[in-house]
Amino acid sequence: MPAREVLETALELVTGDRASAHGPSPENHENIARLWNGYMYNKDELTAHDVANMMELMKVARRKTGSFNMDDYVDGAGYAAVAYECAEAEEKNEEDVLDTFDPERFRLTEEGFRLAGDKLKEMAK
Repeated sequence: MPAREVLETALELVTGDRASAHGPSPENHENIARLWNGYMYNKDELTAHDVANMMELMKVARRKTGSFNMDDYVDGAGYAAVAYECAEAEEKNEEDVLDTFDPERFRLTEEGFRLAGDKLKEMAK
């Protein structure tokens, strides 16, 4: 699928079905931010378990703002199951699983954002 079609599909989703399912974007994202900020209280570093929990909180925020959407409940349950697996792995200290994640590879920098933006512009041509 060409980049233009990806962007057009995203535009249709963000302004169409997704907008009605999740409610107004600013309100939805404000709810997500409040839940994530509460979760982050007294936390210095995120683990895989934390990320799965925060994704579940995103689904909770969508349930609050948007219309009834079964996917938000199913996805929330899925994130809870993933959080369980991550917590279990952390509890067992399975270093072969936990040590494979390199947070430096995923740290977003100003340069990374610039390169991603340049690539998107190039793909849209």
